[in-house]
Amino acid sequence: MKIERLIKMANDIGDFFNAESNKEIAAEGITKHILRSWDPRMRRDIIAYCQQDGSALSELARKAVSRLEQP
Repeated sequence: MKIERLIKMANDIGDFFNAESNKEIAAEGITKHILRSWDPRMRRDIIAYCQQDGSALSELARKAVSRLEQP
């Protein structure tokens, strides 16, 4: 899957969770959604993008993806 599509998907998920006033809870929700719903290759690609650049990800999506990097 192209990285542009993954970025859009991550940002769309972030937009949904952005309604949560507590951004820590929102980021955790995004992280859990990605872990549940995304193929491991998709997760690997978005993590690599976030580590290399990440500029097209919203702040909330970037925060959530960075949590995927943790063991």
